[in-house]
Amino acid sequence: MIILRDMSIFWAMFHVIFLFVMLFRSRFTKKKTIIASAIGMGILMILNGAGLVIFGIDVLSKMFLFTCSIPSFLFFYLMSADKRFRFLLTFCLADTICLWIMAVTSLLDYYLGGGQFILMFVSRLVAYPLIEYLMWRYLRKPYMELQEAVEKGWGIFAGMTILYYILLVVTVQYPVNIVERPEDTFLCVLVLVLMLFNYATIFAALYRQLLLYRKQQGERILMEQKNTLEAQLDNQQRIRRMKHDMKAHTVMLSGLLTKGKTKEAQEYLKGVEEEMDSMLGQFCSNPYIDAVLTQYYQKLQELGADCRFDIQIGDIEIHYMELCQIISNSLENVCNALQGLAIDKRKMSVKMKYSRNYLMIRIRNRCRDGYYVDKGTIPATDKEGLDHGYGLLTVRDAARRLGGDMVCYTENGNFVLDVMVSCRSFPGR
Repeated sequence: MIILRDMSIFWAMFHVIFLFVMLFRSRFTKKKTIIASAIGMGILMILNGAGLVIFGIDVLSKMFLFTCSIPSFLFFYLMSADKRFRFLLTFCLADTICLWIMAVTSLLDYYLGGGQFILMFVSRLVAYPLIEYLMWRYLRKPYMELQEAVEKGWGIFAGMTILYYILLVVTVQYPVNIVERPEDTFLCVLVLVLMLFNYATIFAALYRQLLLYRKQQGERILMEQKNTLEAQLDNQQRIRRMKHDMKAHTVMLSGLLTKGKTKEAQEYLKGVEEEMDSMLGQFCSNPYIDAVLTQYYQKLQELGADCRFDIQIGDIEIHYMELCQIISNSLENVCNALQGLAIDKRKMSVKMKYSRNYLMIRIRNRCRDGYYVDKGTIPATDKEGLDHGYGLLTVRDAARRLGGDMVCYTENGNFVLDVMVSCRSFPGR
């Protein structure tokens, strides 16, 4: 019956790889990730299989950390989009779950199955697909969302997971397998039960972070909708005022023309035209984008900031809801950043222009001394500095909905936010 034990080991090795791939974020496409994982882990499984045949299960189980865990860690680390603690937590999580199942099924087989490996084989055959279904059904989506949204706080959870992984390996395998140490069975059971509570604590804490992130996102969306509706109301009020004023302008022009004062009438029309231009849009012709820009321009003026706006978006129909989200969140961060600087350092600029099939947005502002953001990263919120925070996640999500993306970084004492959205996503394109 030893063949059943060996088959169950390879079954477990296959599923620990599958479980990890299901939870981690690769920097390659799905197809490339699957092919690379199949080749790399296939070679590793063959080598471990040869080691099992040559050295036996007792020797291989003690060397498992070096023959499987560390090589697979290095292999997937090179493929992962996440580095440091997020990757470490995901890797150890998958390994620990699979080792936990192996330990439990070994004990069940020894005490209930007579050590014939039949119960071990059957229970592992069922347990791994079951745990993968539960992970896919209830954990994968929020866990992936959490990895995407939360930048900090992963270190303590990764540390706890590493310690429990080592504890489990030592408890089950050293100095010999737990089934050969009946006197340590109770200690092993306590460790296995404790791990359930440990992971329940980790997932509860991570889920609370996810709920907090969702709440903040929801509050921002509601605020943006409020600002958009106010901008729409303000635009309607402007139009009503223009219609009302046009009656007075018509009376004045009629009086001038009746008296033959053509030159005066032309000058008056020129003044009316300038007034209408200023009412239709200070920065651009789109009333919603213009309302957001105007609102934040006033806030920046109150801060005494040196503002430069270069808006070249023309009359093309655009998705103003997402663009308002991008602009309002970005300029809110600018206001927060400039507020903590001396007045003579409060400088910012906004540029919007088309480049081929994309609308390019660049927002630049001075930031505090020593503040650094590398390209490709999103700075987490800092309540002491409030340079930039969760609003950048909203900017990135809105840009991606429009077929684009964003990147932020610091350069020569300035924080720079570059946003690119596809014009093909605009109505009529």
